[in-house]
Amino acid sequence: MSLNQTVSADRIHIGFFGLRNAGKSSVVNAVTGQDLAVVSDTKGTTTDPVKKAMELLPLGPVVVIDTPGIDDEGELGELRIKRAKQVLNYADIAVLVVDSQVGLSAVDEQLKTLFEKKEIPYVIAYNKVDLLAAVPDETANELHVSAKTGLNIYRLKEKIAALLNDRENSRRIVADLINLGDTVVLVVPIDKAAPKGRLILPQQQTIRDLLDSGAMAVVTRDSELEACLASLKNPPALVITDSQAFGTVSKIVPRGVPLTSFSILFVRYKGDLESAVHGAAVIDKLKDGDTVLISEGCTHHRQCDDIGTVKLPNWIKAHTKKKINFEFTSGGQFPEDVSKYALVIHCGGCMLNDREMKYRTRSCIDAGIPITNYGTAIAHMNGILARSIEILNVNKE
Repeated sequence: MSLNQTVSADRIHIGFFGLRNAGKSSVVNAVTGQDLAVVSDTKGTTTDPVKKAMELLPLGPVVVIDTPGIDDEGELGELRIKRAKQVLNYADIAVLVVDSQVGLSAVDEQLKTLFEKKEIPYVIAYNKVDLLAAVPDETANELHVSAKTGLNIYRLKEKIAALLNDRENSRRIVADLINLGDTVVLVVPIDKAAPKGRLILPQQQTIRDLLDSGAMAVVTRDSELEACLASLKNPPALVITDSQAFGTVSKIVPRGVPLTSFSILFVRYKGDLESAVHGAAVIDKLKDGDTVLISEGCTHHRQCDDIGTVKLPNWIKAHTKKKINFEFTSGGQFPEDVSKYALVIHCGGCMLNDREMKYRTRSCIDAGIPITNYGTAIAHMNGILARSIEILNVNKE
């Protein structure tokens, strides 16, 4: 991935919802200007959410998601509906596509209620208006369109863009913590788990955020960190390390130099750092027989010393000296019911958007289950969590 490319997790996610044969896929194709979704007169053509990362004018970088019909039938249909509703966990904007000849159904009304409950801005697109004798009156969040003729499709894009004007775009990974011209040292261990020939996404995005802010990013391995610091004329404004090297790095970096990790920065960027800090403290309270869920937002080939499935469980067992049970999920998999777990430990979530990360965090909090993330947990077990969040002004109580 190039440093100037917008990753999927940082793109606006636009979900298209509605009944079978309301014309969702046709509207998606009309909005995107390409045959993203299969179109057919047969009900239930879309069987799984179809995602496409693209540039969509006048919106910019987005992910467009075409979902299965929310009124699907049978055992397989129920699974499709479940998958369609899961899109609501990460959709920034919802477009409810309705057949203008039929109008809003009871199921459509249920979808509207879900949008409002999850605080997802939405617009209702009444499709097939070309089949009506006249265009009915519209409310502020309604629009009559025709995917067939293109009528009002550009207006629909403008309406979606208007909904995005209120979306917070001021979040930064690290730039708000440093000043123009500051030097920031990034510690990137190169071990068996490191991808060959490239940096992992959190490291790339952090470097780009530093460059955009006019700071100087110095990248080194942990094995060269001591020499790197000695070569600098002045101490760095901040040192950011891969969480796996926290213990080693904390002994090298002088106490007066702020220190944190990529993972801690990312839970602040798109999750809930305060909850992660409180969740990390629960590690000390784990008991024999407790079950801990370790969840990753991406899927990748597991290495023999994989951090999520190997290193982290071993560190927790060594720290607690308890017989802990571990379960693992990855990618889009996250349990709807987390009540069986004593603790949930999540990765930094670089492949998930902030709405998905906040949904997962809220699912745990609502169930009374503590949640933390890799970097916060590792810092806690190394006894350096307080130092690692000093610069972040988080409430530790």
